[in-house]
Order: sequence, then structure tokens, then C-alpha cells
Amino acid sequence: MRSLDFARAVCEHHHPGLVKALEEVPYAERERPGSPVIKLFRACGGVGLLVPGDYGGQGADPLTAIRVQRAIGSLSPSLAAAATMHHFTAAMLYALAAERGRLTDAQVDLLRAVVPGQRLMASGWAEGRTRANVLTPSVTARPVDGGYVLTGAKKPCSLSRSMDLLTASIAVPGGDGTPELAVALVPASSPGLSVHPFWGNEVLAGAESDEVRLADVFVPEELVVRTAADDPHRLDDLQTAGFAWFELLISAGYAGATSALVQRLLERGAGSAEDRADLVVECESAFGLLEGAARAARDEEPGEATVAGVLVARYSAQDALVRIAQRALELLGGMDFIRSFDTAHLAASVRPLSFHPPARRAAAEPLLGYFTGGPLELA
Repeated sequence: MRSLDFARAVCEHHHPGLVKALEEVPYAERERPGSPVIKLFRACGGVGLLVPGDYGGQGADPLTAIRVQRAIGSLSPSLAAAATMHHFTAAMLYALAAERGRLTDAQVDLLRAVVPGQRLMASGWAEGRTRANVLTPSVTARPVDGGYVLTGAKKPCSLSRSMDLLTASIAVPGGDGTPELAVALVPASSPGLSVHPFWGNEVLAGAESDEVRLADVFVPEELVVRTAADDPHRLDDLQTAGFAWFELLISAGYAGATSALVQRLLERGAGSAEDRADLVVECESAFGLLEGAARAARDEEPGEATVAGVLVARYSAQDALVRIAQRALELLGGMDFIRSFDTAHLAASVRPLSFHPPARRAAAEPLLGYFTGGPLELA
């Protein structure tokens, strides 16, 4: 399929050798627990896609990034899910680093080491908008001399067994004593941090989405990102950037899995010409929605309009991708289903998009409020 070939060419440009390396591993091997795909991603320079050039990365824009994600998702849905967590974390943190004074020297030093060390960053903080005041971090933070002691767990946490750094949302006492949201940067080697089995489904099993526990983990004050009197919107800005990136990247990965199914249908010549053309049109339309939202995210100032546009694209694509995958599976036929692990697994791998936050029901009233003139307050 021409557009998928183009996406894979974009991926090859940014991550030389990754497409070939993934193709050389049998599909079932790519998607199992303990899969080598994250190791291959790291070896091919995957961590630097969204890292700015000043920090040794490639500084890809949203449109380029979702094309790379589409290519990766077509080869390994597990890797696309795992890579999303690293990439959107990078997008958030480096957006703050771009403006002098918004991160501490220690935080900047951590970010400067990401690309040279090919360090992977996992996400362990709640998605949402701080202004809605509904974030409930799953990790508690107790103030101590020089920093905080963290206790809690994140489950599931993709990249749990390969991460070098965990970003964890915490609640810390504000200036008036009221708890306020902060983000702790926790090295994976920290004493008290451990990983435990959690993921029990064979779908996306290669994403390392297990449980990360924090048992009295000390994090120094300089590795905690929080609001300040002279920068009251620091966490709002971080979440706005991260939210849009997350929705685009995760949706593009699932679009890639669907594209792989449609490509297989074209290669087999299954169904009528009209059947195949209909599915190609639907598949291209679904990804076109994501591309339009990515262009807007690239060209406009981050804000509510960007997030709303991304959510519209995500929910529209979400419905279409499941429909396309199931129709492609049907057209490929019962014998293909019986004899091939790949096609049935690819079709199943499209469905989890509906489970990523925000759920459609949770977003319904906020979106209605926004489209009728109010603020966008997502929980």
C-alpha cells in the first residue's frame, strides 16, 4: 500500500535499519512477553525522534512522528504502544526545557543524557488537565530533607523492564499547604523501585506493560517538576503538550496495525475489487484525520483548540479502525484465520485504542462544553 510504504520510508530515514530488523523477527516473536522489539528500537536510535536537535535528537514534528508511528504499528503494535509512552514524555519535558528557567539544572542534565545514552522514559503519571483539579496521583510523596520519599504503584506501565527513567505524578504541599500536582523524575535504578508481572493479555504483550512499585524511593528536590510563583502554568503547559502528543501517537500506532491488515488484503487479492477499494479508502481517511490534527498541532500554539481537534480525530479514527480491521479479517477468510496467528492478532491489537484515556464517555461533557463556548476541562 503506497501510503504505508511511504510511512516505512519515513521511519527508515529517522531510524535506519529498524523496519528491516523488525521484519526479520517473526511476528509472533515480536508480540510476545520478552520480545526483542524495544531493544531493536533503542539500537536504531528510536529514543531521539522527538528530542530537539540541541539535545542530540531529531526534533520531529507531529506529522512526521505519526507517520513513523504508523510504520512501527504496522510491524509491531506492542512497540508502537511502548514507544508512545517514551515519546510523549519526551515531548512534555523538552517543551519545558526549551524555555530557560522552567527546569532545574539537574533536570536539564538528565535530558541531555537521553540521546547519548539511548535512555528510555516511561510514564507513571495521571493524564488530564490540572485546571480541572481532578488528577489523583497513584504515588504519594512525603517531604523529607532534600526531597521527597515516594510510595505507590503504576500499573500498567509500558517500558517497565527497559526504562531508564520513570516520570511519576505526585502531590506535594503548595505554598499555602494545599496539595498541588508535581512530576518526579525517578531513575529506574533508584533503591526501592521494582517491577512485577501485571499484563495478562497476549495482545500488546511485547510493550512491557507491567507494574512498577515505589517503596520509599527518595527523589531529590531538584528532580521534581512543580509549579512556582513566577511560573504558575508550568504543569498546565506540560500536560497540554503531552496530552495532544499522546493521543496522536497512540492512535497512529493502531492505525499502523490496521494498515498492515489492509495491505495483506491487497496482497492476497481477497474479496472483490470494490471491497478492497472501500477498505483502502476508509483506512486512508482514518489516517488522514490524524494527519490533519497533527498539522494543526504543528502549526498552531498549543492549547484547548489543539487538544479538542486531536480528540475529534482520535474518536473518529478509533471507530473506523475497528470496523476496517474486522472487515479485512472477514474478507481474508476463515482459513487465513485458522492458519495464521498474525492476522487475527493484528485485528485484536486495534481494539485497545478505546481503552486509552480519556474514555469517550469521560470526554463527552467536556467536549460538548468546549464546542458550545466553554473551556475544555478533561478528567
